[in-house]
Amino acid sequence: MAVLLKNVSNSIWHAFNSLSSDGRNVMKSKLKVLTANMGTLLHLYGLEKGLDHYRSTPNLNFEHYKYYLQKEVFSSLPDTLQLEELRMYESSIDEVCWLVCKKAYLSRKNQIFPDISVYQIFRIFCLLAEMVPDGKESFKVVLSTYEVALLASQVESLLGNSLGTGETEGSIQDCVSGTPLNFLDFLSLLESQHSASCTTPRSPPNVGKPANSIEGSQSLEEGAIKEAISELHDTYVRDVLKKGYLHKKGELLPTLREYWFVLQPNRLTYFKGRAEEETGSEPRAAIPLGPHCRVGVSPSPRMGHHDFRFVLTTGERSYELAAHDQRTRLQWISAFHVALSHCGNGLEGYQRQLAMRRQEQRKAQQQKEKEEHRKEQVKARASEPIYATPPEQQLLPLLLRVEEAKAQLQAEKTARLAAETQARELEDVKVKLEKLLEEETQAKRDEEIVRALQARVLREEWEKREELEKLQDEQRLLLEEEREKRRVFEDLQKNKEAQLQDAESKLKKLEEDRIKLDHELKTAREKIQLSEKAKEILEAKLRVMFPETGKDGGAEGVRRALSFMSCVRERPRIRRDQGDKADKEIRPHSNGHVSENS
Repeated sequence: MAVLLKNVSNSIWHAFNSLSSDGRNVMKSKLKVLTANMGTLLHLYGLEKGLDHYRSTPNLNFEHYKYYLQKEVFSSLPDTLQLEELRMYESSIDEVCWLVCKKAYLSRKNQIFPDISVYQIFRIFCLLAEMVPDGKESFKVVLSTYEVALLASQVESLLGNSLGTGETEGSIQDCVSGTPLNFLDFLSLLESQHSASCTTPRSPPNVGKPANSIEGSQSLEEGAIKEAISELHDTYVRDVLKKGYLHKKGELLPTLREYWFVLQPNRLTYFKGRAEEETGSEPRAAIPLGPHCRVGVSPSPRMGHHDFRFVLTTGERSYELAAHDQRTRLQWISAFHVALSHCGNGLEGYQRQLAMRRQEQRKAQQQKEKEEHRKEQVKARASEPIYATPPEQQLLPLLLRVEEAKAQLQAEKTARLAAETQARELEDVKVKLEKLLEEETQAKRDEEIVRALQARVLREEWEKREELEKLQDEQRLLLEEEREKRRVFEDLQKNKEAQLQDAESKLKKLEEDRIKLDHELKTAREKIQLSEKAKEILEAKLRVMFPETGKDGGAEGVRRALSFMSCVRERPRIRRDQGDKADKEIRPHSNGHVSENS
């Protein structure tokens, strides 16, 4: 994968240079360890063994080692890597190279920046620096003056120092003097610049302050440096175009909730808070961005309420976002336009493309300056008096015209190349503008279709609302009828319950009367049974007492005795002793019942 090797060549050079004893060659045994570590990160194992059979020398220079990496290591990677995977591999290789070379950079004098910030500056330096030849078989990685001034001004701006942009760039230009810087010189320059800006007369001295306040200010300054360098690292290495708090409308619930958003050319991620993004936590969601995405201003859903909304439309759905003020909304919309215009650039990051474009512009400017310098030299030679023989004097005008023609041809060639480059750029701009115009026209058509659909949906919703209102009225009438029926039924139920209670009370009373009558009937039956028994006993006694009585006379006498016991005329004559004996036997058994029957 040539792109990955190209992106990490500067960091690999720093590791190679720290392993070198003479600045040119490194022993193969040391390169084996470095190659094995890089192969492990790329999930390729055993690639360091080929160094024993690569070239017969025990040492390798950087050009030979880079060629071996290209043929044996990076060519084994597939060409279908995505941009996120490529950045992950770059970060891992940069970290390994930093572990090899960091001792030379962290052991400097008068350190101001913390170690983590130095590593982040190292990654920024490797991204923007250029590798140039430094002799016959050696190279060096340096950062141009323009990039140095740009980074220094951005660092000072993020740190919020009192120096302005013009003063910073002027002081940087004076320190650099037009010479590209290596990483150690660039780091020392940034620290000295920050130290000079922090010790200006505008800041009050620390004389008379307690030690704890001085330590607190130092820790606060270190925190500010970490935050500023981290933001610069995100801008250049991670291609972060903008980040900040925005409100997002929910997909299910139409409420606005605040999230921390991070915008990159290929995606938009958001976290619950800023702390989640700084600690490296997984985002709540990642929205992929592509050429088909659109961003535009959204009107407020409530009249007279300004909540500064805008809509991001992707191929799947629309995301409604809201900023805190109009300025923030315009900044986010502008950042979205930049992201959408660079989201399809393949494996080259946004900041890397800008750096390559600036390098091309600097090369073109240097070529132009060389051409102007050559023209001035030609004119200076033409103006000098030339002492020559008459034949040479005759050829002198011809030679001058040839030189002028060559200069003119070179100028025309340069102008033609510049014109062709400009024409290509204009053609690209024209194609982009035509594409944007076509997309804008399509967007307007889509918007008209959406508006027509919205009108149709609103009309259908209004009809449904009227139908629902009619159904609601009918349901209200039915409910009232049901309530009336229920009221009537409750009244009937109350009457029935009252009648039931009366019937139950009457039934209870009748039951009591029945029990009472049953008791009286039982008593009467018992009395009848006793009278029947007494009657039988009496008849038996009478039969015993009057055995001589005939059948007819005896029966008649008995009936008379039973019916007319008190009659003297019919009563038979018996002896006194027999009568007393019969009375004694009847009294204890009759217990008064005979008199009651009579």
